[in-house]
Amino acid sequence: MTRITTHILDTSLGQPAAGVRVWLESLEGQKITLISEGQTDADGRAAKLTPEPVASGHYRLCADIGAYFIATGRDTLYHSAIIDVMIDGEQDHYHLPLLISPYSYSTYRGS
Repeated sequence: MTRITTHILDTSLGQPAAGVRVWLESLEGQKITLISEGQTDADGRAAKLTPEPVASGHYRLCADIGAYFIATGRDTLYHSAIIDVMIDGEQDHYHLPLLISPYSYSTYRGS
């Protein structure tokens, strides 16, 4: 069983992206199950994405970056950012940072 965390950074401003709605889904074939949802804090972190550790499987970490950019008075190309991953439940932790700007986003496996 493992935990999943994220940290969203607005690279166009060089600061954390606070107040971004995020949610975690599990996928089994065509079945999508909402695991949790919340929003990033002032440091751009979303605590408790996995209130309970999750098993191995297919997951999607989603962020409503469109609403974030609209709230900050900027146009954006992307409505949402989706990180689609296969999780190995034998790992203790997956940290999936999300770097966003109005016309791009990227991610990587952090520590």
